[in-house]
Amino acid sequence: MNSGLSHGGIILSMLPDLQLKDHLRLRKPHPCGSYEWTVVRLGADIGLECNGCQHRVLLTRRELAKRMKANLTRREEDNKEAK
Repeated sequence: MNSGLSHGGIILSMLPDLQLKDHLRLRKPHPCGSYEWTVVRLGADIGLECNGCQHRVLLTRRELAKRMKANLTRREEDNKEAK
């Protein structure tokens, strides 16, 4: 059996664990040129707001997992703990 929990072909450990106001970096830039987004809605779909132009989009968790490069909020918290 796999170490990650599976549900309907989705490996749950691969889906992002997010909280409101998290700052994310996506793999491709928004047309305005910004790579950074803020989480504004959690649920079946994740609401994101572009930090460059404040445009809002909804993505499924699976789609966001494909497009997300890094959670910048987690990195900031890790740096505070290391000090």
